[in-house]
Amino acid sequence: MKENLPDITQTVLVEAPIQKVWNYVSTAEGISAWFMPNDFQAREGYEFTIQSPFGPSPCKVFEIDEPHKLSFQWDTDGWFVTFLLKEIGTQTEFTLIHGGWKDGEAIVPKAKMSGAAVRGTMEQGWVGIVQNKFKQVVEA
Repeated sequence: MKENLPDITQTVLVEAPIQKVWNYVSTAEGISAWFMPNDFQAREGYEFTIQSPFGPSPCKVFEIDEPHKLSFQWDTDGWFVTFLLKEIGTQTEFTLIHGGWKDGEAIVPKAKMSGAAVRGTMEQGWVGIVQNKFKQVVEA
C-alpha cells in the first residue's frame, strides 16, 4: 500500500495585528496581492476560482473561523489549503498548510507530473510566497 505525501506547512511571524493579516487571507484583493488572482469570498460553501499557472483552478471554501482559520478545497485533485492565524502580542503568526496529497507516483492531471514532483515544486513555491512575498505585502 502506498503512503500519501505529507502536508506542506509554512509558518512566518508577521509584524502586523491579526485583523490586518486576516484581511490579506480572507478577501480576493488580499489573496491576489501575495498569491494569485481569484474571485474569493469569505463564505462557507462559496465556490471560487484561482488563476494558477496551469489554468483556472476551481475552489470551494469549507471552513471559516474569523480571524483564526480559513480552509478551502483547491482544484480537483483532493488538495486543501488552510490559513491559521495566531495573535502573539502585536504580531501575528501565520501558518499555511497545503494538504490532500496522494501517493508520490500518482500523476497530477493538470501538471502532467507525478505528485512527488508537483509537491516538491509547490513546497519551494510556498517557502518563497509565505516567507518573502506574504510577509512583505502584509508588513508594508
